[in-house]
Amino acid sequence: MTTPAAAPPEGALRKWIPLIAICLGTFMLLVDVSIVNVALPQMAADLHSSFTSLQWVVDMYALVLAALLMVVGALGDRLGHRRLYLFGLVVFALASLACGLAPNAGTLIAARAAQGIGGAAMLTSTTSLLNAAYQGRDRGTAFGIWGAVSGGAAAVGPVLGGLLTDQFNWRAIFFVNLPIAAAALYMTVRHLKAEQGRAAGRLDYAGAVTFTVFSGALVYGLIESADKGWGSSTVLVSLGLSVLALLAFVVAELRSSNPLLDLGLLRNRSFVGLTAAALLLNAAAFAHLTYTSIWLQSVLALSPIQAGLVCCPLALAAFVVAGNSGRLFGKSAPQVPIGIGLVLIGAGVLLMTLVSAGSSWTAVLPGLVVSGLGVGMATPVMMSAALSTVPRERVGMASGAVNTGRQLGYALGIAVLGTVFANRVQDYVSANSHLADPHGAASALSGGRAQAVLAAVPADQRAAVHQLVHGAFAAGLDRVYLIAGVTGVVAGLIVFGLVRRGAPAPWEQKPAAAPAAAEPEASTAH
Repeated sequence: MTTPAAAPPEGALRKWIPLIAICLGTFMLLVDVSIVNVALPQMAADLHSSFTSLQWVVDMYALVLAALLMVVGALGDRLGHRRLYLFGLVVFALASLACGLAPNAGTLIAARAAQGIGGAAMLTSTTSLLNAAYQGRDRGTAFGIWGAVSGGAAAVGPVLGGLLTDQFNWRAIFFVNLPIAAAALYMTVRHLKAEQGRAAGRLDYAGAVTFTVFSGALVYGLIESADKGWGSSTVLVSLGLSVLALLAFVVAELRSSNPLLDLGLLRNRSFVGLTAAALLLNAAAFAHLTYTSIWLQSVLALSPIQAGLVCCPLALAAFVVAGNSGRLFGKSAPQVPIGIGLVLIGAGVLLMTLVSAGSSWTAVLPGLVVSGLGVGMATPVMMSAALSTVPRERVGMASGAVNTGRQLGYALGIAVLGTVFANRVQDYVSANSHLADPHGAASALSGGRAQAVLAAVPADQRAAVHQLVHGAFAAGLDRVYLIAGVTGVVAGLIVFGLVRRGAPAPWEQKPAAAPAAAEPEASTAH
C-alpha cells in the first residue's frame, strides 16, 4: 500500500517538467531584455564605447527578436515547435557565451543579435508546446504559471543584473544564461514530445526579408541620428530604405498566397487598435528605463544593484496588479483595463518629469509605481483581446503580429528616446558651459561617463561642471519622460476609440471548445 501512495506525487512532479522547461527558456529570454540596463555604465567604461554603441547593445536584441517573430513562427509550424525550441536554446546559449567573452562593443552587439535569433525561436514555440503538453484544467494552470513567470522576469531583470554586475562584473549577466539553458535543454529533450510540422505551403520569404529590412533600417536611422544628425546622408538613406522596404512588404503580402501577415486583418479596427497599443505600451513604459539607469549610476553614483532596486517598483506594481487582474477586471470589456492601464502608464511617466538638477533617486518612485499599475492592468488581457478579434485560423498570425509590435515598440522607443536624450543634453551643454569641447563632453555624459567629464576639468571648475552635469541630465530626462508619457496617454485614447468587445479567445471558451485551443498556430501569445 505504501508504493501506490507514493506514486502520485512523483507522477504529478513529472507532469510539470515540460512546463518548467518552457518557463526556464521564457524567463531567460525575457530577462535579457531588461537585465542589460543597469550594466550599461560599466560596459561603457570597460569597452570604451560611445552612446550609440550603448543604444545598440540594448536595442539589437529587441530589434532582431521583433523582426524574426512572425517568420520564425511560420517556420515552427512547418518544422515542429519542439525542434525550433531546442534550436533557440542552443543558439541563445552560444550567443550568451559570446556576449560574455566579447572584447569590444562591435562583437557584443553582434552577439546580442544572435541572442535575438535564439529568443525569437523560443518565444514563438512556447504556446504551442504548452498546448501540446497539457489538456483541460492542467492547460489553464500551465498558462497561468507561464504568464506569472513572464511577468516576473521584468521584476527580476534589473535586480539580477545589478546583483551580478556588483558582485562580479557585467559579463556575468550573460554567463548566468548557460546553466539555465543547459537545464532547459535537458528537460526538453527528455520530457517534451517531438511533433511533426503540420503547415504546408511555401514560406513567405519576400515578406520576411522586406519586413526585416524595414525594421532594421528604421531603427538604425533613428539611432544614428543622435550622433550624426538628421541631415546626415547615412540617416536619410537608412530612413528612405525603411520606407521602400515597407512598401515592398505590403506588395509582397498582397501577392503572397501564404502571407506572414494577412493585410485584411488591418480592416479590423479592434485588431489594429490592440496591435498599436502593444507597440506603444513597450515604448512608453520601458524604453525610458535605459536612460533612467544611466542617470542613477553615472550622475547619482548609485551601484548597479541600487539602480536595479530603484527601478523595481514599476515591475513589482505590475506583477501585483496582473496577478489579480482576473478578479478585478474579469467582467469588464477589454478596452477598459487596457485603455485605463495605458493612460496610467502615461500619467506615471509624466510624473517623472518632476526630476530636476537637484533631485535624488526618490523623485522617480511615484511615477514608477503609477506606470507599473498601468502595465499590470493593460498587459494580461491584451493578447487574449487581440486574438478574440480574429478568425480562429488567423490566431497564430495575430499573436505573432502583436508580439512583434511589442518588441518593435521597445526597439523604436530606445532609438527615438535615445536621440531625444542625446540632442537635449547636447543643447544644454552647449548653451550653459564654456568647455573647450562641449560636443565631446555631451557625448561622454550621454554615454554614462559623467565622472570622466568631471575628472577632465581643473579642480577649481569642478563645482560648476558638477552643476552642469546634473542640469544636463535633468533636461534630457525631462524631454524623454514627456515624450514617453504623452505616448502612453495617446495609446490609451487609441484603444478607447478603436477597440470593441469581442468573442472570448480560443483558450477562454467553455470546456467543450477546449480542443480547438490546441492548435499550434497560437504560437507566440505572450
